[in-house]
Amino acid sequence: MTSAQVPFLSPRRLLARVRDVMASAGLAQDRLNNIVTIIATDMVAEVCSIYVRRAGDVLELFATQGLHPEAVHNTRLRVGEGLVGEIAAHARPLALSDAQKHAQFVFRPETGEESYQSLMGVPILRAGRVIGVLSVQNRSRRQYTEEETETLQTVAMVLAEMVAGGELINAVELTPADGIAIKPLRLEGVRFNSGLGLGTVVLHQPHFHIERMVGEDPEVERERLAHAFSEMHGALDSLLNAGALQNGGEHTDVLQAYRLIAEDAGWLGRIEEAIESGLTAEAGVQKVQNDIRARLGSVNDPYLRERLHDFDDLANRLIQFLIKGSGVVGHGDDAPLPEHVILVARNMGPAQLLDYDQARLRALVLEEGSATSHVVIIAKALDIPVVGNVRDIMDKIADGETAIVDGANGQVFVRPGEDVQQAFLDSIKALAEQKAEYAALKDVPARTRDRIDISLNINAGLLVDFARLHEIGADGVGLYRTEVPFMVRADFPDVAIQRALYAKVIAQAGGKPVVFRTLDIGGDKVLPYWGESHEENPAMGWRAIRMSLDRPALLRQQLRALLQACAGVELNVMFPMVADVLEFDRARTLLDLERRYLRARDIPLPRRVNVGVMFEVPSLFLQMEELLARVDFVSIGSNDLFQFLYACDRGNPALSARYDVLSAPFLSFLRTICRRCDAAGVSVSLCGEMAGRPLEALALIGIGFRRLSIPPPAVGPVKEMVRAMHVGEVTGYLDALLRTPHHSIRNRLKAFARDHGVAI
Repeated sequence: MTSAQVPFLSPRRLLARVRDVMASAGLAQDRLNNIVTIIATDMVAEVCSIYVRRAGDVLELFATQGLHPEAVHNTRLRVGEGLVGEIAAHARPLALSDAQKHAQFVFRPETGEESYQSLMGVPILRAGRVIGVLSVQNRSRRQYTEEETETLQTVAMVLAEMVAGGELINAVELTPADGIAIKPLRLEGVRFNSGLGLGTVVLHQPHFHIERMVGEDPEVERERLAHAFSEMHGALDSLLNAGALQNGGEHTDVLQAYRLIAEDAGWLGRIEEAIESGLTAEAGVQKVQNDIRARLGSVNDPYLRERLHDFDDLANRLIQFLIKGSGVVGHGDDAPLPEHVILVARNMGPAQLLDYDQARLRALVLEEGSATSHVVIIAKALDIPVVGNVRDIMDKIADGETAIVDGANGQVFVRPGEDVQQAFLDSIKALAEQKAEYAALKDVPARTRDRIDISLNINAGLLVDFARLHEIGADGVGLYRTEVPFMVRADFPDVAIQRALYAKVIAQAGGKPVVFRTLDIGGDKVLPYWGESHEENPAMGWRAIRMSLDRPALLRQQLRALLQACAGVELNVMFPMVADVLEFDRARTLLDLERRYLRARDIPLPRRVNVGVMFEVPSLFLQMEELLARVDFVSIGSNDLFQFLYACDRGNPALSARYDVLSAPFLSFLRTICRRCDAAGVSVSLCGEMAGRPLEALALIGIGFRRLSIPPPAVGPVKEMVRAMHVGEVTGYLDALLRTPHHSIRNRLKAFARDHGVAI
């Protein structure tokens, strides 16, 4: 009978034998030699080899049964080199019946492996990092089964404890090769939430030591798992129902979605399967989590990556309950938190942030993440500065070091000198004083020196934004992005859920007007419960009104919910990405159908419905006369309009500084739109990013805009600028300036503002 036909012994038997060897006395190298012999015998393989990852991303052969003994400690492969390097590079198993035909096969003559045709290898994982590779080989063509791969993965997880324990190599070698610098360092990232933070670094690295990897009795382990699962849920309920997040909002939806993930039956079932294979409950949790990381670690989809972080958080919590019987995972030990904490993490689940004393948190820095990730939504609700996508920060910073986080500019300063620290302390003090000055403007009108009133509204997408609406004295919500609540849910909200949400929006606005934009999904806004379309140019593809008109039931449900939520009050609704008047007419028809549907059933309706359009596509300019005869208001989305007008991808860093919104052509185009709206008696506003910057807002008011919709933090600075400007002077200056062929008028306008005492 050939090796391809002989079944290997039970996984539980193999685990028990490996455990006994690991627990025995003697040198670690001798134990490793015994282990490869046992694995080769039980898995009916002629070869079993263990490679350990060393400094410099090198995989060194540490033990083998079947290859030439002299190859041990002499054969080395870089990560990505050969089949072993391929397994390490992708952190995924590989099973090949004809290994030598694989494109990555590399022949090393000192090993004598040329006579072995089949290979199966798995990564040895520790805390999500590959620290080695375990492989078996056979002379004959062998079709390795999924069960055999699972068994080898389970053994590799047990071996990880031995490799990481420091007996084979210094544990320091298992850290990335760059190590930790000792000089001051500035790291660039992406702004997720503005603000300044100065404090002591706390690395979010939940860690624990699993003493028992192999279980004696599966039934006992299942009972331990069930008990820990129950305790974890009780603790989660207490955690999610306490603290500073009790006023409702999408952050509450995020935490509830997280709670539902913790109840996922499939996750629990896979852990029970791992227990059945011979692992303890905590080792089973760790194995399943290693599998999830391996499958999802390289996925780019933001929703799937967010699920990975949630599962990481839950796995850590569950293991902690299994080890201690109670408690939650914090930053990894019982040491007290510093008074001022700069929390640094690769990424984290939303509840993990709540484990920390919120009164001490000064900033959050993420190696990964996105602006719409769950932990960022929670951080925004707590008003914590966040910088994300800071590459390799976990490898370049250590617990207890000093760091400064500049959220507005997406920068992190590690180990800053005293002069830099003092400069930032001065900035923080000045920022606090400036906020106090802006707060004093709360009830003061945004009125220019020549007595022209400017309406300042906020852009919002979360209920938590409405607290700022009243704190800063904005006039209303000029843009409520209805897609944001859709993006943080696990499935599509029905009419009842949407109606309740929109009713809360109206209630929290406290009588101030709110403009609802219908769903602007597609492009870079992917709903987790819809498949991606993989378009070459998604910003100009199937998105916004195009998607809604192709799926009219979706738009009708949203319009029905909006009409019901605004019963008895005024509803302001606008359609995004409209490219021609026919698209607007089709959307307006669906709105009228819903009004008739509700009226026929005696369901209360809004006392007035104002219907508008987002002016983002330049083609609409050619139909302005027809458009203005149909709409109640126009809101210009300057972000998309600018990139479409200049055929310039605003997300492309090579083009980000090539064209300026403060250019004569773009401002002239905006001025023409504004004047034509005024002539038709149609209200016009601008809600793009440029309106939130004082200098750009100065230009917009100068060319005729009297209504702006901006991010909440921008209301104070823009209002201060408005109260210092004289519209007549600015308009006269711009009329002359826009007739010149300047690529940008930014510097000239900045000099004008400085000369006229306008704060920008």
